[in-house]
Amino acid sequence: MPGLRAGCYYRYAWQSHKPGFLLTDSIQADHPAPQIIPRSEHNISRADISRHALKVLYRLKDAGYQAFLVGGSVRDLLLGRHPKDFDVATDAHPEDVRALFGNSRLIGRRFRLAHVRFGSEIIEVATFRGLGTEEVASEHREVSAETGRLIRDNVYGSIEEDVWRRDFTANALYYNIADFSIWDFTGGVADIQARRLRIIGDPETRFREDPVRMLRAARFAAKLGFELDPASARIIPQLASLIDGVPPARLFDEFMKLFQSGHALQSYRQLRQYGLFEHLFPTTAAWLGPGTDARGRFLEAALASTDARVAADRPVTPMFLLGVFLWGPVADRAAAQAAQGMSDFQALAVAAADLTREQTERIAVPRRFSIPMREMLQLQIRFDKTRGARALAFLESKRFRAAYDLLLLRAAAGNADAGLAQWWTTLQGLSPEEQRRELGLGRAGPAGRRRRGRGGRRGHGADSVEGDRQPA
Repeated sequence: MPGLRAGCYYRYAWQSHKPGFLLTDSIQADHPAPQIIPRSEHNISRADISRHALKVLYRLKDAGYQAFLVGGSVRDLLLGRHPKDFDVATDAHPEDVRALFGNSRLIGRRFRLAHVRFGSEIIEVATFRGLGTEEVASEHREVSAETGRLIRDNVYGSIEEDVWRRDFTANALYYNIADFSIWDFTGGVADIQARRLRIIGDPETRFREDPVRMLRAARFAAKLGFELDPASARIIPQLASLIDGVPPARLFDEFMKLFQSGHALQSYRQLRQYGLFEHLFPTTAAWLGPGTDARGRFLEAALASTDARVAADRPVTPMFLLGVFLWGPVADRAAAQAAQGMSDFQALAVAAADLTREQTERIAVPRRFSIPMREMLQLQIRFDKTRGARALAFLESKRFRAAYDLLLLRAAAGNADAGLAQWWTTLQGLSPEEQRRELGLGRAGPAGRRRRGRGGRRGHGADSVEGDRQPA
């Protein structure tokens, strides 16, 4: 970062805590002043900031409030990246923000926020969070005595308090619209220059307060190409089991950020390295084992493909990647059930349904993704049938493309017949008449398909496939 002066470090006397203690218990009452980096010594320009974010910042300032661009947007601007979102922090309370912006609404239960909408862009405005006294904490905060996890938090404060409530030093930088300076309380600028991801405060305390911070650490390390600081790297494997207590709906949100934002492969490797993946996908982790054999390469190929699609601005869906994660365990369980006398088709259908249900208990995958994911898995057995009308119906089904993409990944990993995958690839390039001949069918009738009798019965199981195609 040319022209950017390194930040200095400010340290509190952090202490290790027993579960149930608040972050505030270890912070001294007096707060050090920030290092203020003037505009002449950093590379952030208003030309790189959303005009809507600037409008929010200036209106707050003109109304007499403090207004700062904060968090990941400041970090990304310092790194020369274009931020995806712009967040604002202020001493104005949510009701004050609502009064200033008619195009805003208040959201949040754990902590109230204002969303100011400008067409498709939303600027999130948060009031400075406070540390609070013990009395205030008992009224407005709720902390689990067993795990130390912060459950409820709605205390307002000053910028000097707000900074210590943030997670990583690189995310705790404030861009002041009043004079275009950067306020750095925690040495975040120096950490960005060193490409180091360091949590604010005692790692064990902060990860116990909110175990999702461990997933965020893996995600930011993957996204930014940063190294975790040694203290966090040591403690995360010891605390990884705390992920089991995180609400499943929140884990789905984290899954989306980890695996659908263009750094899925590196996120996966970070999760594996620090023992977190097994708490998101326990059956998949057991199927993978400790090594990096063909099974691991199968998953990594899918993750790399997803990243390539994001980089090319092509659509991605969690349905496909979730199905890839579950395919190995599903295939193994189906084989075990088939060995007990169940038909191959029924065994695959039952295994896919059971493992989908088990996984959604860990990560709350919405039905709009879990149902097509299960169908994609069940359809893999249909690729073995290469003759007749059923094969043609499968080719024309709306789930075919996602199932076919999974077949290609399996074939590349040696999990499916490469010749079979090539046959289906070739078939798609033929004309309708050539496809019918290849499938051993005669010429199509005037309507192009056989009429069903009044008493005819629709297919079931994997044959009942509806909905839009899901791109890989």
